[in-house]
Amino acid sequence: MATSPTPEATPTPSPEASSRAPVPPADPTPSRAPEHRESGRPPSRQPSSSVSVRPPAATEDGPLWSDGSVDPHSNDFWAQSNITLKTREELTALSVRLRVAQTGGVSDAGAWRSLPEQDFTLTVDERDGFLVYTWTLKEGRTVPAGEWVFAGQFDHARGGRDAGADRYTVTAAAGSDRLSVGGGFAAVDDAGNG
Repeated sequence: MATSPTPEATPTPSPEASSRAPVPPADPTPSRAPEHRESGRPPSRQPSSSVSVRPPAATEDGPLWSDGSVDPHSNDFWAQSNITLKTREELTALSVRLRVAQTGGVSDAGAWRSLPEQDFTLTVDERDGFLVYTWTLKEGRTVPAGEWVFAGQFDHARGGRDAGADRYTVTAAAGSDRLSVGGGFAAVDDAGNG
């Protein structure tokens, strides 16, 4: 008996999240071996399991892992974008940049980080249609191994806000290694909350 081929099973998102890309797992350990190339270059740090406009929320480079998410306490007038970093080694340099797309009425409402305030310089600018938060570790300061959060808070036009165009980038140094991670933001609905 002949049957039609069926596509491989993939997780089915909830109806309200069906127009959004799948959220990468919160666990930074890949669920399958990464794709290898014979060029001698390391494999891509981004999952290749889905074709999407939205970049992955979580990425990893050596001892540094990151994840971007919209804070669940965000509402119809205000939002917070969280960047979570985990490092298995002490960092001697760190720069965290959050770019919030101007989707209407976006304006700075504050920022914080779970590391000591006096260890960082914070700048907030509006550039090329984005509200940009940049935290830079001061010379001579270090970031110990652990899990840390950087958060930008902003007001926005009334109604639900799509974080699909928001991005974050992180550059760091651990010893002589230069590290870089970054991505997009998983929306509250993408996480299955609702």
